[in-house]
Amino acid sequence: MSRVPGWLGRLGHGLTEVGERWDERRAEAEREEAEPPEEPPPPVDDVVPEPVPRPDPAQAVPWGMRVAAEAGWRLLVLAGTVWVLMRVISAVQLVVLAFVAALLITALLQPTVAWLRRFGFPRGLATALTAILGFVVMGLIGWFVTWQVMENIDNVSDQVQDGIDELRNWLLNSPFHVTDKQINDIAENLRDAIGANTDQITSAGLEGVTVVVEALTGILLAAFSTLFLLYDGKRIWEWTLKLVPAAARPGVAGAGPRAWRTLTAYVRGTVIVALIDAIFIGLGIYFLGVPMAVPLAVFIFLFAFIPLVGAVVSGALAVVVALVTQGVFTAVMSLVVVLAVQQIEGHILQPFILGRAVRVHPLAVVLSVAAGGMIAGIGGAVVAVPLVAVTNTVVGYLRSYSREQALKQSPRPRGATAVDVAPVEPPAPDKQA
Repeated sequence: MSRVPGWLGRLGHGLTEVGERWDERRAEAEREEAEPPEEPPPPVDDVVPEPVPRPDPAQAVPWGMRVAAEAGWRLLVLAGTVWVLMRVISAVQLVVLAFVAALLITALLQPTVAWLRRFGFPRGLATALTAILGFVVMGLIGWFVTWQVMENIDNVSDQVQDGIDELRNWLLNSPFHVTDKQINDIAENLRDAIGANTDQITSAGLEGVTVVVEALTGILLAAFSTLFLLYDGKRIWEWTLKLVPAAARPGVAGAGPRAWRTLTAYVRGTVIVALIDAIFIGLGIYFLGVPMAVPLAVFIFLFAFIPLVGAVVSGALAVVVALVTQGVFTAVMSLVVVLAVQQIEGHILQPFILGRAVRVHPLAVVLSVAAGGMIAGIGGAVVAVPLVAVTNTVVGYLRSYSREQALKQSPRPRGATAVDVAPVEPPAPDKQA
């Protein structure tokens, strides 16, 4: 009886194992019925390759082309800004030229105001005395030139007629084989041209009246602007600095005084050089017997403010007057005097008086004078070179200032490999300025 339970236990255990195996096979059969049958692999020719991912278009553009494109659109933005600025300036050209003339006059007169202030004069009185003295001197010069021209106009017209007759005789007897008929034809063509363009000449005269009115308006604006700049120039500059963004304000505040010193040095040096030119050329043509030597000297002084072009035009005017009034020999001698003085000016006076404060390359001078003349006529040609000189000073200072700030903000190396780097100081202003 004791063996029966063991036998029954083994039988139950075997039945249990058979049941588990049966359940596993049934579950496996159910899974096979639920899963789709595996398809045979397609032939090699029908396999579609997976698409290769394309790179970013910005990365596909060469680096040099991307740099050129970045620089190009920035240049277009700058060009558009400059174009809009020039349109605005051309719309208010009279006001701009009057203010620039006031800046030039202020740069010339401001040292006198400072000199009077050192002697204890109040600011208002020093400004009034300097402005009155300056305007009186300029008015006297204008009156003297007009008086000399009116006094000598009859005599000069007679001398011009005599000079034309002498020139005609010289051409008839010259080796150029000029005939009397050719000269008469030239004179007749000139008369016909004048008669055919009478309307244009009349309209030019009416436009001249408009120019005179605009010139008087510009003179008044320049006079008032000069008074305020002499009296309150410091506070005007401080107010202007408030319009500059705070991040750029320190650099602009440092560049402003240096630009003003450059402008002052340019104006004073140009006045001295122009005065020397006018005196020596005026004395030369006076001793040669050229009429209206003093008005011509004043014209030479005024035209000297236009670099290169002014000297050529004023010298040519003196030579032409000498030719039509005194003959070929006097004209040649006048040309020698003009060329000698201009050579001394270009090689001795300008480098010595102006120095390095306003040194500008001759090519920049020519291009700036041409561009200024095309934009604003004679006024633009006058202010072009000082504008370039001031811009050169400001750009140089801002470059040095930004380099110095970059060195201050860069992390300094430490340890045995550290090297002391001295900060780059901005260029010191020239003492002559």
